[in-house]
Amino acid sequence: MERQQIITEFKKSSASQGGQQECVEVAHTADGGRVVRDSKDPAGGLQFYGPGDWAAFIDGVKAGAFEG
Repeated sequence: MERQQIITEFKKSSASQGGQQECVEVAHTADGGRVVRDSKDPAGGLQFYGPGDWAAFIDGVKAGAFEG
């Protein structure tokens, strides 16, 4: 199995449903990482993140590292 094989459907945040907000969709990869795409342009390209990189991103979000 290829490490970057997408093994789940893409999901959008429930906070983004129904609106015209800019958001991304995320799916799981075979190696435990994630793949991200633009919800308004799903064919526009994918960004892959390994498990460690994704965990570091989530830790940063929880710590408020990306707040304005």
